[in-house]
Amino acid sequence: MTAATLAHAWGIVEGPRPDSVKAAKHAVRKLGLGRLSHARPAIATAALTEVVREYCGQCHNPNRLAGNLSLVNFEVGSAGRHPEVAEKMIAKLQSGMMPPPGVPRPEGDTLAVLAETLERLVDRAAGPRPSPGHRTFQRLNRAEYQRAIWDLLGLEVDAGAWLPLDTKSANFDNIADVQMPSATTLDAYLDAASEISRLAVGDPEAGVSSKTYKLPRLAAQWQTADGAPIGTRGGLAVSHNFPADGEYVFTVNLHAIPTGQLFGSDAPFDEHLEISVDGARVALLPIDRWMSQADPTGMDIRSEPIRVTAGAHRIAAAFLKTFEGPVNDLLAPHDHSIGDTQIGSETGITNFSHLRDLVVTGPYRPTGVSETSTRRRIFSCRPLAPAEARPCAAKILTEIGKRAYRRPLNAKDRAALLGFFDQGAAEGGFEVGIRTGLEAILASPHFLFRMEQAPATVRQGQSYQLADLDLASRLSFFLWGTPPDERLSGLAAAGRLSQPGVLQAETRRMLADPRSEALATRFAAQWLRLQDIAKVHPDALQFPDFHQQLATAMQRETELFFDHLVRADRSFLELFTANYTFVNEPLARHYGFKGVVGAGFRKVSYPDDRRAGLLGHASVLTLTSQANRTSPVLRGKWVMEVLLGSPPPPPPPGVPDLDETESSAEGRMLTTRERMELHRSNVMCQSCHMFMDPIGLALDNFDVTGQWRTRENGMGLDTQGEFYDGTTITNPAELRAVLLKRPVPLVRTYIQNLMAFALGRRIGYADGPTVRRIAARVEAKGYRMSEFVLAVVESDPFRRQDVPALAAAPSPAVTPSSK
Repeated sequence: MTAATLAHAWGIVEGPRPDSVKAAKHAVRKLGLGRLSHARPAIATAALTEVVREYCGQCHNPNRLAGNLSLVNFEVGSAGRHPEVAEKMIAKLQSGMMPPPGVPRPEGDTLAVLAETLERLVDRAAGPRPSPGHRTFQRLNRAEYQRAIWDLLGLEVDAGAWLPLDTKSANFDNIADVQMPSATTLDAYLDAASEISRLAVGDPEAGVSSKTYKLPRLAAQWQTADGAPIGTRGGLAVSHNFPADGEYVFTVNLHAIPTGQLFGSDAPFDEHLEISVDGARVALLPIDRWMSQADPTGMDIRSEPIRVTAGAHRIAAAFLKTFEGPVNDLLAPHDHSIGDTQIGSETGITNFSHLRDLVVTGPYRPTGVSETSTRRRIFSCRPLAPAEARPCAAKILTEIGKRAYRRPLNAKDRAALLGFFDQGAAEGGFEVGIRTGLEAILASPHFLFRMEQAPATVRQGQSYQLADLDLASRLSFFLWGTPPDERLSGLAAAGRLSQPGVLQAETRRMLADPRSEALATRFAAQWLRLQDIAKVHPDALQFPDFHQQLATAMQRETELFFDHLVRADRSFLELFTANYTFVNEPLARHYGFKGVVGAGFRKVSYPDDRRAGLLGHASVLTLTSQANRTSPVLRGKWVMEVLLGSPPPPPPPGVPDLDETESSAEGRMLTTRERMELHRSNVMCQSCHMFMDPIGLALDNFDVTGQWRTRENGMGLDTQGEFYDGTTITNPAELRAVLLKRPVPLVRTYIQNLMAFALGRRIGYADGPTVRRIAARVEAKGYRMSEFVLAVVESDPFRRQDVPALAAAPSPAVTPSSK
């Protein structure tokens, strides 16, 4: 019995009493029938085919070939044989984008019936167990490599110091189809293995080397830097790995004004810069306010040699605060403390010196290697006699190798690692032997790559269930971005993880663990493209209060918000409706919120509905802006692409950019909307802009940095537009309402992205039936965030994989038909 049948049986469609509706919904949920909806009249597939030809064939024909698709010969009844075309149609119909605005549409719910019919036929053809798909091996990307080293050795490293930038596909940096390693990438992994093993074990014979830490120009230096001692301002604090006990020299470089003199030479008090190691002052460097780039040492200030022990230490280079409180400036102070270097020598505004970078050089006169937390983790035993060296090495390397390879080691693995130990021990003794074995582990394909071996009995074109150890790695890298922990590995080694009850229990355990924050910092951050904030540098003259720490806080707000939804198991739809957020003092001041003090983030409620949900976050609003103006086009495109999964086509060639449009008329500056109207007067542009522009204009009350405004260039804002379904929208609240009126594309797009990240492959048309099954399951559970994760983990594509058949010879492209 279907939900529609049940609704008819109870007379719900006829106009039921409220209590009857409630009872019907309860019964439907109890029976697992999904969302209760009005029954739709059955329409024969032949009639629906005529609808497609009449209303879709006007654009999707061999002559116009809109979307590179012709539907003139498409027959609805054959949808199951042509899922690639049918899935494209389903996506556009469910989002309501087709037929486009201004084009005739069939009456009533004909389009909804068409979409449901296509879905039913495609799902029926896919069968009860659709193809789980296939991907090649995955390799550790930068983020995963860093986390794996931390889990393995307790060593904090910057993988970007060795590994090239990760290529992204389908929004994410863990997609297998772009992870084929080049010779350069493999060399980078070898370099990383050599250096990390040296830092982990220590090197009493380390030579002198330098490491430079740069502070972004966009960083404000008014307040205490994160990790720096209290009572300081500006500068930076970093974790630096010292290879040996010895003497190290710290060199700081300061900013200069365009003529070469010190930025902040007119500071009200003489300044000093403090060098600290683990919070303890080791040097205090006076700042010469008359220093210049023309000096023999330029803008560099060097410390005397300072003795530091081996291992990781927190190093800070920061200025001592000379005063606190309001300043009596002629010009209003701004948050970006070095928005313009010329201002650094001007009177009437308070200025201070600014750090540019910190260089750590050494060791000089090394004296050995002190015990460190990493060494204690590595050396689980010590040989007391020469005969004990090899057994102890075997114990150490077996323990590390098992965790690094994410599986028990076999005899061949152990023999190979001991061979590397023997080689190193012959050259430099026991510790060099362990270091050589560790380097071999970190350079091994078993550590760097995740390969899922098919059973020997499975043939091409068949699917197989993943081995438990492979399943454990999939689950751990999905939820934590790290290798499996001891509990997960133990269950996998015992062959119990694949049991449904165990798999679900482990998934819930891992979601409750703090490491599941990776879903926010890794998955959500990439899905929402939060990294693009770094590409936008708002004009310092128009937005002098924007700085690096504020941009970081914007991204952190969105990550904390998403993490809260997961941890509190809230509804996915709350992503768009939440009347709260997470802010620290700088971000609260940016939003105009009162009563938030300090650098720590806290949950606050919105005073009104302007910023409700994700669309009010400054992160999203900034990354979809230009440096000197808002961009309704980028904001509309982001909503269509990221949230609705229906990206607009690229602009036709030869169409000028909006910035090439006249920016003034009749003696005044034009608003962004007025320039857009001039721009889209081009007929070729209208077909896409009619979708994007109304969405972006509804958010145009937010400026480049996400602050609320009502005027632009002295003119009142006109944000009214018509959503592609004909609904008039004027503000963020109305945009949210019209998006949530049709939640199916929002939910399915989220599922597709979650699956892509979890599986490490692109999601294609063959995954459509699985996506819809997951969507039905989470809807029945109130769209709880945990249900999305559980549904993906328990799906066939996550637990199984195809063995791809040999590629057939390409056939000429044909228009699908029933013939």
